[in-house]
Amino acid sequence: MNERGKHRRPATFRLDDSSVVVVDAEDASRPARGIVQITPETDPAQLPVPIEAPAAPRRRFGWGAMFWGGIAGLVLLGVGLGVTQLIEDLFARSESLGILGLASAFAATLALAVVASRELLALARLAAIEKLHERAAEVIVSDDHDESRAVVRDLLRIAHQNPQLARARAELTGHINDIIDGADLIRLAERELMTPLDTEARRLVSSAAQRVSLVTAVSPRAAIDIVFVFVAALRLIRQLARLYGGRPGALGMMRLLRHVIAHLAITGGVAASDSLVQQMLGHGLAAKLSQRLGEGVLNGLLTARLGLAAIEVTRPLPFVTLPRPVLTDLAKDLLRKREDAD
Repeated sequence: MNERGKHRRPATFRLDDSSVVVVDAEDASRPARGIVQITPETDPAQLPVPIEAPAAPRRRFGWGAMFWGGIAGLVLLGVGLGVTQLIEDLFARSESLGILGLASAFAATLALAVVASRELLALARLAAIEKLHERAAEVIVSDDHDESRAVVRDLLRIAHQNPQLARARAELTGHINDIIDGADLIRLAERELMTPLDTEARRLVSSAAQRVSLVTAVSPRAAIDIVFVFVAALRLIRQLARLYGGRPGALGMMRLLRHVIAHLAITGGVAASDSLVQQMLGHGLAAKLSQRLGEGVLNGLLTARLGLAAIEVTRPLPFVTLPRPVLTDLAKDLLRKREDAD
């Protein structure tokens, strides 16, 4: 109703009455005498579903990749020529030494091929999970039924490696053909498959944060703190990636670490952590802690924030139905344990 109609008494009228006019909220103006204006309200069910914006597309090729590819090729050629010259020298000195050197070179080449293939498979697996995350986010917006079924099938293929999800996989498989809406199917998949994984992920992040807080609180050297925090962060990222089906190798860990740092930079996670740390270290429970324990709490909170960012990166589905883990809950638990230890 218009502004004048707000103070009118309740009244009844027919919608086909010529004195009743339906207008948009933007076009509403002071009506003429005897004219009733009706402004329809927005249907909440038609509002867009809040979903995280997909990450900006990354460049697949660049001059840097060409440079490092050329350097790697030259290094491999140099190593190959050196090994060939070494085997020829061994054969010139003794036939048995030459055979031994040739067998060693063959074993090293075979091991290198196996390791390289495993690294490539790990990178392909991480890329598939990242692509699955983007596809699921698009389905939530588009509500595409066929694409949602394809996403759930790929998700079940990844979850097939986890025996803890056997019952959830059976439940989800039985409902794939029963749900018509694509977005509802993605939400069901998130509830069935991601609930136990998210619970375990929170436990891993909390345990890593408490471990870092304790060790850095009693460590006498700052260098030891830096090394331990870095190793603990790498271990936590690897655990979270394996939990969600990633299983990264050495190159995969470098890629995940880069993505986690980029996620922290984009979302402003470091600034949010600093604000929370300042509030908690200056008030409440943390004000009673000693200086050394306060430094331990700070390192633990930063490790927890890094773990939460790793969850966002390694999780194959976006947070739609399930609540996103927040740093505040982990921080309160960490401060409570550190106060008990003081």
